[in-house]
Amino acid sequence: MAEPLDAALREVRALLLGPGLIRAVAAGRRRGRRPSVVRAELRPVTLKAGSRLQIATSDGARPHTRNVAPGTEAGTAVDELLAEPFGNWHVETGDTTVQLRVTKSGEAQVHRAAASRPAGEPAGHDRAKDWLLDPGDPLFDAIGGSAAKRRQVDAFLRALAATLPDDLSGPLRVVDLGCGNAYLTFAAHRYLTQRGLDVTLVGVDVREDQRRRNTELAERLGWADRVSFVAGTIAEAPVEPAPDLVLALHACDTATDEALARAVRWGARWVLAAPCCHHDLAAQLRARPAPGPDELLTRQGILRERFADVLTDALRAGLLRLHGYRAEVVEFVDSRHTPRNLLIRARRTAGAPSDGNQSEYRELVDRWGVTPRLETLLADADRAPR
Repeated sequence: MAEPLDAALREVRALLLGPGLIRAVAAGRRRGRRPSVVRAELRPVTLKAGSRLQIATSDGARPHTRNVAPGTEAGTAVDELLAEPFGNWHVETGDTTVQLRVTKSGEAQVHRAAASRPAGEPAGHDRAKDWLLDPGDPLFDAIGGSAAKRRQVDAFLRALAATLPDDLSGPLRVVDLGCGNAYLTFAAHRYLTQRGLDVTLVGVDVREDQRRRNTELAERLGWADRVSFVAGTIAEAPVEPAPDLVLALHACDTATDEALARAVRWGARWVLAAPCCHHDLAAQLRARPAPGPDELLTRQGILRERFADVLTDALRAGLLRLHGYRAEVVEFVDSRHTPRNLLIRARRTAGAPSDGNQSEYRELVDRWGVTPRLETLLADADRAPR
């Protein structure tokens, strides 16, 4: 049954500004009229400055996001959107879902339904907060929105959130070494800016076609002034100024070592590296007998490969500790989604390594008779003229 449009919009306004809002989307247009944007999405977010109402709009070419404070600022922003001639509103709260469609005659058709969820799941508002980047975020329309990709993005962002201090403020310079198609690069930028940080981000990939593709996507998103891409190797691509945060996600084999070495040379404050492939030490282990009874670890090919994985990342973490970092190796995504699920997470402390750090690293290297690529890269950097 049709209802007066003004009354229906007042109901929508109360839901948008109420405490139970999960997500709202406005789209479409009324007969003979066209809104200034093709889509608007609203959701509550929690930033360092406190609770905000996030409003993401798109003009069809690029999105724009702003976070408004509760009270007068939010009320004004909502009133401006309600004044736009959108043809449809969809509003979800913890208790209800309201769908409003404006008819050709200018009346409102409203469908109201109680919020439903599978047995055992939390209420909608709690469910939305389980994601650091909402699965309905318009960014996924640009980078691709498969369930697997959303899970990996969320797992990566949780690792990033656990690495950075809660009270971080000021400008943040980020580089993503070996960024590939950059979907984690864009997700990192989205998440960090939602935290209220002033972020500039550079993605590095050896392929020129990837640079062009990622640059075009940054332009479509309206982020080209803050997110840029360069084509070049991890070791030598030009990046200025030096970053605060270095990301290297699934750089193959010794490319991870090149990323870690460059992060150390930059003096990056934080490093997140997800290694992929460990051929270098595996080849060294094949070339020489294992020490004593430890041959049981390397006699079988599958065990040798897995041991090489563990040894490589243990030595990488040890080397980072020798260069002033607090380093740990953690699982950042469930192994059901990818077998390459370890993450080296490091924070620079600038403290001198202890004698214990040095001896445990050297004893392990000498016992197995290996030369980690990262050790060679860092030694070359230490010998290079300043």
